[in-house]
Amino acid sequence: MSYDSWGSNTGVDRAACAAADVTPELLRSGSFLPFGNGRSYGDSCHNDSGRLIDSRNANRILGFDEASGALTCEAGTLLSDVLAYAIPRGYFLPVTPGTRFVTVGGAIANDVHGKNHHRRGTFGCHVARLTLVRSDGGPLECSPTSNSEMFSATIGGMGLTGLIMQATIRLMRVGTADVRQRTLRFGNLDDYFKHCDAFDAAHEYAVAWIDQLARGRKFGRGLLLGGDHIAEKAAPMRQSERQWLQVPFTPPISLLNRYTLAAFNELFFRKEKVGEAIRTVPWQSYFYPLDSIGRWNRLYGPRGLFQHQSVYPQTNGSETTAKLMECAQAHGHASFLTVLKKFGSVQSPGLFSFPRPGFTLTLDFANQGKATLRLLDALDDIVVAAGGAVNPYKDARMGASVFEASFPDWHRLENLRDPAMMSDFWRRTAMVLASPENTAHLGISAKEAAI
Repeated sequence: MSYDSWGSNTGVDRAACAAADVTPELLRSGSFLPFGNGRSYGDSCHNDSGRLIDSRNANRILGFDEASGALTCEAGTLLSDVLAYAIPRGYFLPVTPGTRFVTVGGAIANDVHGKNHHRRGTFGCHVARLTLVRSDGGPLECSPTSNSEMFSATIGGMGLTGLIMQATIRLMRVGTADVRQRTLRFGNLDDYFKHCDAFDAAHEYAVAWIDQLARGRKFGRGLLLGGDHIAEKAAPMRQSERQWLQVPFTPPISLLNRYTLAAFNELFFRKEKVGEAIRTVPWQSYFYPLDSIGRWNRLYGPRGLFQHQSVYPQTNGSETTAKLMECAQAHGHASFLTVLKKFGSVQSPGLFSFPRPGFTLTLDFANQGKATLRLLDALDDIVVAAGGAVNPYKDARMGASVFEASFPDWHRLENLRDPAMMSDFWRRTAMVLASPENTAHLGISAKEAAI
């Protein structure tokens, strides 16, 4: 069983135990961290000095209220299983990330967001209650009105507050799951910023694909994809659930480089006609286009990939977006999947949620060693200077200072962390900040710094 992240840039064998075997007594015996389905890009799902807790066999749907849409399930239930249960009953996930092969517990722990953040916020906005097991006791029932502080810390808490055993989420009623998609082909980055607000206002979902390699007058060209569930009851569009392509092995070199991606971007951009187009598409194609390709992360080669996602204020959104893309070009790196969208003002109940009002840009890079790390550091500098934040759930290398600039209240989560829970990410960021060396100059102890 693999316990690597989707970034696959470490190649470390990891020890794990089953969620069904977890008790407070076991947790007190060492260092642990919950593990979902391994779709996190960085090391927030790794605990190489301890053990992981594999939740994938704890995957039962326990109950559903068809009137309200409240679904209760075990934390290891995949979003794909929730959808298979909900869609025939006229419901859909209120918020979904770009893959349905993540667990409900992982979606809560990472407070995932989707293409409709401007309408419905994060996944955590739709969690009614959850059950935690901690090393200091359990089960602990948490909701906005019961153990509310722990409830808030667990949403977006990266598994550090304890093991989520089950949760109740509120689903969204839809006419059908399929989507009426409106596509706008725009010629440059300025055109995107001219149209993005109108797309957000008009549609439940809105996101842009960007050709990160385009230069000159074409710089920042791309496709703006608005979408809404088809309101009328209709027979679902047929799309095979089978993955039509499986990457069988990791090639010796990355197949996603400047040359292959330049050709792909040109074809992807040109497949849409100039101006706007409206058509009906299966929900799988709109929400999860890469799920049809099994183990597509192998295409990045033996060193894996790094993903960089940031959020920055709307006031300097256009300028910051351009700087980030120009920086990647200047460093000679090509991003396979470049996604740009606008976060709305719906506030998450999570203490440690990444989305905040502004624009968010996601870039994927094949790992080229030190050259890629230099690029990622440069991207961090641009984001921090703009008053933004780097996403910790997708990170594998940011420094403690960038983390602190992104989440200045990190110590609030540290204060509520289960002492048995630890991740490689938390060790290299928060634990560095909380070390005596970093707190001595303030005249306070590391313990006080975490309160």
